[in-house]
Amino acid sequence: QVQLVESGGGLVQPGGSLRLSCAASESLRSVYVMGWYRQAPGKERESVASIIIMYNNRITYADSVKGRFTISGDSAKNTLYLQMNDLKPEDTAVYYCNMKRMIPNDELWGQGTQVTVSS
Repeated sequence: QVQLVESGGGLVQPGGSLRLSCAASESLRSVYVMGWYRQAPGKERESVASIIIMYNNRITYADSVKGRFTISGDSAKNTLYLQMNDLKPEDTAVYYCNMKRMIPNDELWGQGTQVTVSS
């Protein structure tokens, strides 16, 4: 079964940086969106950033992370990254990698990686 494997989470002080990585355990076809989501305690999972491959790799960000986070990736290699700068306590959450496929019509999730921003 295909898995998305994440790494790079951890504990960082406010203003610090982290880089998250995600890779598929095997080659994926027909991926049309790759993105990062996060879920804080007691809150719903929310989209952080996405690469919409089918729209010429259009990139979108949640307003709360614009100017601080940068998403990048390689759809051919099924790898995805999230560079997070100027981290704030409100960025504390479990971060999930997500890839949506046309064939089969499904989406894959990583296991999640904890990011904690605290002094």
